[in-house]
Amino acid sequence: MGLSRRRVLGATGAGALGLAGAGAGGWALGRTDDAPATADRGRFAFHGTHQAGIVTPAQDRLHFASFDVTATSREDLIGLLRTWTAAAAEMTRGAQVGGDAPEPYDAPPSDTGEALGLPPSGLTLTFGFGPTLFTKEGEDRFGLAERQPAGLQTLPHFPADALRPERSGGDLCVQACADDPQVAVHAIRNLSRLAFGTAVLRWSQLGFGRTSSTTRSQSTPRNLFGFKDGTANIKAEDTPEIDRFVWVRPEDDPDAEWLAGGSYLVARRINMRIEQWDSTSLSEQEAVVGRDRTAGAPLSGGTEHTDPDFSRRGSAGPLIPVDAHVRLAHPAQNRGVQLLRRGYNFTDGNDELGRLDAGLFFIAFVRDPVTGYVPMQNQLSKSDAMMEYLQHTGSALFAVPPGVQPGHYLGQSLFT
Repeated sequence: MGLSRRRVLGATGAGALGLAGAGAGGWALGRTDDAPATADRGRFAFHGTHQAGIVTPAQDRLHFASFDVTATSREDLIGLLRTWTAAAAEMTRGAQVGGDAPEPYDAPPSDTGEALGLPPSGLTLTFGFGPTLFTKEGEDRFGLAERQPAGLQTLPHFPADALRPERSGGDLCVQACADDPQVAVHAIRNLSRLAFGTAVLRWSQLGFGRTSSTTRSQSTPRNLFGFKDGTANIKAEDTPEIDRFVWVRPEDDPDAEWLAGGSYLVARRINMRIEQWDSTSLSEQEAVVGRDRTAGAPLSGGTEHTDPDFSRRGSAGPLIPVDAHVRLAHPAQNRGVQLLRRGYNFTDGNDELGRLDAGLFFIAFVRDPVTGYVPMQNQLSKSDAMMEYLQHTGSALFAVPPGVQPGHYLGQSLFT
C-alpha cells in the first residue's frame, strides 16, 4: 500500500517515536502475563455501593448478553430481577445456582453444571437497563416512563456506521467477566435459562483479551492491530476522575435519582479490517494510531506514558498527524472528557469471502453519554484516520443501576 496523503503529514520521525490508544476508540489484545486469578484473588463481592465489573480489575474473558423482555407485567419483570439477583450472588462466589442441596431426578437441575469444580475465577456480573425497557414505540411498558433517565436514549447513527439491528439494542444487558471463559459462559447460560418465559436472548458477544487496564497493577495490553491500547484509560485508583466521569450523581437527573451511584454502559461492536491493516506499511500504521508500535510512546517522543505533544512538528508537518487516533481521542481534544473502558477483542470465524470476522467489542462506562461519549464518537467517526480500517456493526446503551445491598434486588430503587 502506498503512503497516502494524510500519512505524509507527520511521517517524519514516526519510526523513532511512539502509541497506546487513548480515549474512545479503545483496543487491546489481552495479555496473560499479569498475575492470574486464584481462588482468593478471583472472588469479588456481588453486593456493594456500586456494581462489580466496572472499576474491578479487568478480567481476561467476556460474555456479554442483551435480552428482550417478553413479559408484560411489572410484577414478572421484578420477579426476574429478584431471580437474577439471587443467582448472581451465588455464581460470583463460586456456588451453584440453587445451592448444594440434593436435587430430584424427575426435574431439570437448578444449575447447568459446566462450572462444577471450577473456582469463581474473578467472575463479575454487571446488569443494565436499556431505553426500550422504559418506553417502546411510545408505550410505557412497565409504568417506568417517568423515571427514564434523560441520558438513556438510543445512541445516534454516527457517520460510517453499518449497524445490524440483530446486534444492537436490548431491554436488559448482562456483562459477565471472568478469567476462565467457561465460568463467564456458564453465568450467561444460567441467567438466560432462568429468564425463560420472561425474557429472551437478543444477541450476545464472546470476548477474549482485555483491551484496557483498569488498575495500575495491570500491564498495557495490545489490540488485534498489534498496538498497545488503553494507556490513558482511567484507573480504579484515580478516585477524583472516577467520581467525575463514571458515577452518576443524584443531582444529575431529578427524575432518575434511582440511578445515583450507577453509570451508563456504552457497547459498540467494531469490526477491524484485519487483512487491509496487515498489508499496510509500518509507517502508515504508526501515523494512523499516533504512537510507536513497539514501545507505545507517542510520535512526539518520550515513553508510553509520556503525554502526547500535539504541537511538535517535523519537516513534513505535525509529528502526530492531525487525523491520528490518539490526537482525536485525547481528552485535550474533547473538553477534558474521559471514560472508563473495559472492552475485549473478538474473533467470530470468517465471512463469506474468507476474511476474519474480528475486532473490538468496545465497552465504556460514563457518567453522561450525551456529553461524555456522543461528541467524542462523532469526532472519531468523521475524522479519525483509523476509520479506514474499521466498521461499527453493533451499538447499545444501558443504564447501570447502583450496587445491590443484601436483602435487595437489582434496580430495586427504580421500582420503589
